[in-house]
Amino acid sequence: MKLKHNRRRAINCSLQRKSRSNPGYFKYNVTISEKDGTTHTEPCYGKDMQDALSRLINTERTIKIEKKMERNPLIFFITWLLIMVGPVILIDAYNTPWFILYMFGSFTALFLIIGWWQNYLEKGK
Repeated sequence: MKLKHNRRRAINCSLQRKSRSNPGYFKYNVTISEKDGTTHTEPCYGKDMQDALSRLINTERTIKIEKKMERNPLIFFITWLLIMVGPVILIDAYNTPWFILYMFGSFTALFLIIGWWQNYLEKGK
């Protein structure tokens, strides 16, 4: 029986097993009901059910943003440019050699944040 909703819903969540690679994490299967009434099951991992659901939501948001960035490379380029040049403009260091350090520092910080985010999403798998 298909029920139409005005938003997506998690209608069932079941514990499958303990994670084999990360102790303390569990694998859950979440049944999601879409707006049009169709259902599908997604695997997710977390320390508890609430953590697993939040990781699933964050993963879906990340995928959505990645798809938008792939479709619009200009947005990615402008974001990258702002991250590289933003600290230099804000600190007013473009008349000194420190601007190179600020540019590379902001670039390195960006990659560290992205790496940390991916590690958070992949934890427990």
